[in-house]
Amino acid sequence: MDNKDSLFDIQVLIPVTIICILLFLLGVTGNFITILIFKRYKDMRSTVNMYLSSMAVSDILIFLGMPSDLYRIWKYKPYIFGDFVCKFLVYLSEMCTYCTILHITTVSVERYLAICFPLKAKIMITKKRVKAVIILLWIVSLITAGPILFLFGVENPSGSQEEETMECKYVEQSAQSGLLRVMTWVSTIYFIIPMFFLMLLYGLICRKLWNTKHESRGPSTVNRGKQHKQTVKMLVLVVLSFVLCWLPFHISRILFAWAGIGELMLYELTQYLNLLSMVLFYLSASINPMLYNIMSQKYRTAMNKILNPRQALQSRTITRSEQSSLERTELSSFH
Repeated sequence: MDNKDSLFDIQVLIPVTIICILLFLLGVTGNFITILIFKRYKDMRSTVNMYLSSMAVSDILIFLGMPSDLYRIWKYKPYIFGDFVCKFLVYLSEMCTYCTILHITTVSVERYLAICFPLKAKIMITKKRVKAVIILLWIVSLITAGPILFLFGVENPSGSQEEETMECKYVEQSAQSGLLRVMTWVSTIYFIIPMFFLMLLYGLICRKLWNTKHESRGPSTVNRGKQHKQTVKMLVLVVLSFVLCWLPFHISRILFAWAGIGELMLYELTQYLNLLSMVLFYLSASINPMLYNIMSQKYRTAMNKILNPRQALQSRTITRSEQSSLERTELSSFH
């Protein structure tokens, strides 16, 4: 069955919409709980978790664009939200994407320093400096995503001013001026260079962990090594999920920018790639809390305390009761 207001069939639109709504619920809830966990529990306020908390804010902001995206796949014209909303939401998604990759790269550099140069890392990496770095990452993302504001807008493909045919799309003038290709290169560089850099970093980290595995160490060093390995495993999964979720988007953007939209078959291919990219985009913004929950026992425990406050209260009450009983036993044996 066809939907004349959409570029896609109804059999495609319904499952995509259901998946996106589920991702919205999981993503917003999961990232909000992540922020709450890292803020509420002191033992979770590490410098790594400060970066992950900032990433969670970025992921929540991404979901602001979902209503507009769902509207556009169901009814691509007319776009009823106006030119400002069109530009702002595309800019927001681009900026948050840059912010995420910068955070992933920076926290990976921190882990490299902490594992390979632990003494220097203790001096260099402080919570105050991490806060300053996080602010800088947001500022860089805000600035470098700026050109996207000139790439998108609400206009009529035919050149007329009829509101019924207005679309939120690439502005033809910017595409002709070469700005589209420049922005495509910027976003691709944001994706490719950090990926190669991260591969190098995690290769060096794994070599360091492998070498120290066979060295004679005390119990505290062994425990620290296990914590490092757990953190690295979690971050590697975060990086891999980001790469897999964003690869189709960059492929479709390159095809669109360099081949143009004149060829009908290629245009249809890029539209379906864009649809897949949209789903993976929101999956990328919702998957991190799931990965934290799978990989970190401390995160799971903290999440259970937040989701089951009564059970956590009972547990604390039982612990206090057992402690009081033990103290009374010790006191009686003393007398």
